[in-house]
Amino acid sequence: MTGMPKLLMTIGAIIFLIGFAMKFINLGRLPGDIFIKKGNTTFYFPFVTSIIVSIVLSAVLYLISRFR
Repeated sequence: MTGMPKLLMTIGAIIFLIGFAMKFINLGRLPGDIFIKKGNTTFYFPFVTSIIVSIVLSAVLYLISRFR
């Protein structure tokens, strides 16, 4: 297989692995995430979680491009 089918299978496998990891790894509500609750309004911004996800994705994409 070459081209588009291989790419779609790879993307599907990556999405499956991310979903599987999210099921067992509670990544939200880390120290440093912004959570404000006042009355009926709730504001949540996962600041530290976003940084961690960005670092992990950057490392994975770097490794993929390195071996390509």
